[in-house]
Amino acid sequence: MSTLKKIVIALTVLVIGIPASAFGYFYYKLNSIQESDSDTNKILNNSKYEQVDGITNILLVGIDARDISKPSRSDAMMLLTLDTVHKSIKITSFARDSYVEIPGHGREKLTHAYAYGGVNLLLETIENNFEVDINDYAVVNFFGFVDIINILDGIEIDVKKDEIKELNKYIVDGQSIDKVAEGENVETITESGLQTLNGYQALAYARIRYNDSAFGRDNRQRDIIEATLGKMSNVSPFKFNEVLNSILPSLKTNMSPARILKLSTTV
Repeated sequence: MSTLKKIVIALTVLVIGIPASAFGYFYYKLNSIQESDSDTNKILNNSKYEQVDGITNILLVGIDARDISKPSRSDAMMLLTLDTVHKSIKITSFARDSYVEIPGHGREKLTHAYAYGGVNLLLETIENNFEVDINDYAVVNFFGFVDIINILDGIEIDVKKDEIKELNKYIVDGQSIDKVAEGENVETITESGLQTLNGYQALAYARIRYNDSAFGRDNRQRDIIEATLGKMSNVSPFKFNEVLNSILPSLKTNMSPARILKLSTTV
């Protein structure tokens, strides 16, 4: 089961969706998702790779577990780069099936690092193999992803004709296995083209993998992130509280509320 997208969306809400007028209120709420671990801080603060002024790299991790605290694989791994030098936001995908050197476990698929040692081992593995300095991280499971999309009243995605069959397979699978639309009248996709996908449909779109390649799946994941960013930029401030309440149980990060709020002003 691919969880993937959930990930970015969470960070998007935290970094972009917080208005300055509500900082105090959100500070209190965001405090509940911060993890403080000396080993994690050591990994993040002692990178041997180049650190560039004006560049902040945040690792976004989507896991395939219903419970955010349980061991699991990382199905989606993306580096969100906030670049104040060029005033841009960049997203880089790490293929889950990349064979890498995982400290203490030899050469294995990148997705296994999180299952073996949580976010600390994943951070160490990515930094060592890709020679990149990571500053922060956020981990999300699939429940948060589905809820966010639904609160935003869906996102617009250009569905290709050859994606429909597998998309519908995962839409049905999501209800029967993941229970993400339990009790709902699940709607499948009948035609290609630009259309609005709800939460469980967007999750199913993110899970498509067999009709092209892993690179195709990564592209679809980024399409969902981009669509969500666009939708978040126009969301009513009155929905911020609802968005946060839905995502907080499915999210954990090393970032303090102060850090998140500072990044929001940068963005």
